[in-house]
Amino acid sequence: MAMLIPLQIGRNGGNRERGLTLLEVIFALGIVGILVVAVYGAITSGMTSLRMARENLRATQILVEKTETLRLYDWDQLNTNFIPARFVSNYDVDTASTNSGVLYYGTITLSKPDLGTTYTNDMRLVTIRLDWTTGKLARTRQLSTYVCRTGIQNFVY
Repeated sequence: MAMLIPLQIGRNGGNRERGLTLLEVIFALGIVGILVVAVYGAITSGMTSLRMARENLRATQILVEKTETLRLYDWDQLNTNFIPARFVSNYDVDTASTNSGVLYYGTITLSKPDLGTTYTNDMRLVTIRLDWTTGKLARTRQLSTYVCRTGIQNFVY
């Protein structure tokens, strides 16, 4: 007498012991691979944006610092090349060495403004420019302001 073994039938009427095919595994790995590449790209892009924002902030700090020092000079110091025309600043203010990290190369230019008024001789146009590189990308920022002979610099003395 032969014994009958009952088949286990799933909900769809197929055999429950069926596994994944090689094609399904390759397709799933492809989807996972695409997701990993997308996440890596997002992280890289975010880190680059953060780095550029930090460098922009440091450039703004340097421009404000140089502009604020102008208030401490009197008119004769401004007009006798007392202020250095070129300077180098670091990204990291705690590092005394100018050979580490991002370096900001700056220039300070003083000129007579072309305002067409009688008090042009009593004013100077000060332009502070910073240049630096992020990777291979050359970057620059500039700030211009006017200084007057009877301006705020006389307040300190």
